[in-house]
Amino acid sequence: MVGVSAGRVTLSDRRTRRSWSVELAAYLLGAFPVTQARYAQVTGQRPSAAQGDRLPVEGVSWLDAVRFCNALSEQEGLAPAYRFQADVGDIEWDASADGYRLPTEAEWEHACRAGTTGARYGRLDEIAWHRGNSRERIHDVGGKQPNAWGLHDMLGNVWEWCWDIYDAEVYDTYRVLRGGGWFDESWSCRASVRRRSHPTFQIDDVGFRIARSTEG
Repeated sequence: MVGVSAGRVTLSDRRTRRSWSVELAAYLLGAFPVTQARYAQVTGQRPSAAQGDRLPVEGVSWLDAVRFCNALSEQEGLAPAYRFQADVGDIEWDASADGYRLPTEAEWEHACRAGTTGARYGRLDEIAWHRGNSRERIHDVGGKQPNAWGLHDMLGNVWEWCWDIYDAEVYDTYRVLRGGGWFDESWSCRASVRRRSHPTFQIDDVGFRIARSTEG
């Protein structure tokens, strides 16, 4: 886990042409997306289409990701961050819990940018696996240069689930995806790009990384 300092980030949505700023407290974020080995260690499952211990886990839904967070928290004696209800739209996040969780999309973008203001934190081929260089397959985590804060694969390789609902009025419970994937054109591998998916969908270019709050 990498410590990320408090700050402010401005998010934008190309579809609605809306932008908004978010103040963030300090938090911890995984240096890499969760790997298949770690996912199997915690859950006993290997759901991914491609197999390899150092590959990012993919083919996991948003629900799978939040369940993983709670399971890992319980294994390490931390307070689980999520309370499950009967309906997928009613899952609650206990912000006072010290356990693992998904980053918010504001936390994700703040961490991805690592103090930069451009579309990316470096030259695309040096920092990300995308359609132009991936040979149309997923790759081990950590194979590209990290950003200035020591975070790898924030762009490319797999899209990453975030906590947030994308647009409740239009897309109901669909959750935010960030970062771009191995099959995406370079345009999608930018710090500001937002995508969405239903929280129960399992897709072969979607994974996640974990976060923890450092303040109750």
